[in-house]
Amino acid sequence: MKKVEAIVRQEKVPVVRQALEELGLTGLTITQVLGHGAQRGITQQWKGNTYRVDLLPKAKLEMVIGDHLVEPVLKAIADSARTGEVGDGKVFISNIEEVMRVRTGERGEVAV
Repeated sequence: MKKVEAIVRQEKVPVVRQALEELGLTGLTITQVLGHGAQRGITQQWKGNTYRVDLLPKAKLEMVIGDHLVEPVLKAIADSARTGEVGDGKVFISNIEEVMRVRTGERGEVAV
């Protein structure tokens, strides 16, 4: 099993979510986060003043999936979240050793 953490633009969340649902994914956690990547924020102008925004609003999507779904999930996220501009996001994948459904005590991939 793998844990997928995707950081994407907030406005892309509905499209990414739909793409993941089309793959049959049912478990998903979405969190509003702040951060920056290599661009280190942006410079904006408002009422003639220039100011720097170091932490940009993003959304973090987390899901635990079977190993066989890694490539389809990566493709779905990339295809639906990509704008081609700096700040489109990142996807992190890590191993999950065990999972347990609290309600039933089921363990392993069946508990996802």
